[in-house]
Amino acid sequence: MTIFLDADCCTITAVKAKKVTLKQVHLVSCPSCGVGPGEKCELTMGQARTEPHRDRRLAAAEVNAAPAKPDDQLTNHSAAMTKQGRAFDPKTFLTTIGIGREMMSFTKGQAIYSLNDAADALFVIQEGKVKLSVRPPAGKEAILDILSAGDFFGKDAIAGQPSRTASASAVTHCTLLRIKKKIMLLALTKHAKLANMFWAYVLRRNIRYQQELVDQHCNSSEKRLARVLLLFAHFDGHGAAETTVPKMKLETLAEMVGTTRSRISFFMNRFKESGFIYYENKGKALRVHRTLFAVCGQ
Repeated sequence: MTIFLDADCCTITAVKAKKVTLKQVHLVSCPSCGVGPGEKCELTMGQARTEPHRDRRLAAAEVNAAPAKPDDQLTNHSAAMTKQGRAFDPKTFLTTIGIGREMMSFTKGQAIYSLNDAADALFVIQEGKVKLSVRPPAGKEAILDILSAGDFFGKDAIAGQPSRTASASAVTHCTLLRIKKKIMLLALTKHAKLANMFWAYVLRRNIRYQQELVDQHCNSSEKRLARVLLLFAHFDGHGAAETTVPKMKLETLAEMVGTTRSRISFFMNRFKESGFIYYENKGKALRVHRTLFAVCGQ
């Protein structure tokens, strides 16, 4: 902390900044004698002073204490955490607000972004579910994925795409962390833990999409529906015997499975009769039992 008195020696000003060098002081004008940058301060008699006026030092300190650019702020923040003995935590970065990171809320059915919008940010779901879809100019909507808490979307921004390759909308009330593209790319470059976590997630999703493609061509509609329900519930068959998820429209399930609404209704009733699923909360929630894996042949 550096303390300065003003020209009248009546006001105390505190500036929290690094010590300024004589060269840095000479880069600013002197408020006392009016000399410009690069010139030495002078007394009224015209003799050169060996030391600049104190308020010129204050001006230089304020300039050097000016807010840094976003990139510098992120770098300085990471360096400060390291100095304080706190390692960078990817989980904290992906769940809290900060430089270039803001929390956003969306209501059920609200659009988050549309096809061909600028791909300028990545999103991390904190709570709720998000639907990714595409709608051709002349055709019905095709659902690509249903995502939930912990999932990333808007990855086309990180892949270098200038515009969105799909649309995203809220299936339920959602809370999302929006991370600016530049900030996310910088963080991935500087922090290996975050990069490993993110790219591992991307690879898992790609493998899942490949499995769904095989599923679409090789398995029956009933098996595909069972797989969609298990994936929608994030249910791996371990831990709790049942998982509760919000009820989905039969039309949505039909689009994801690639069959008709009537077939989905038939299979859902069969699953219910077999005890694989059942509805609760007046039909607003769906309970998925791990015995549904039997339908998938696992």
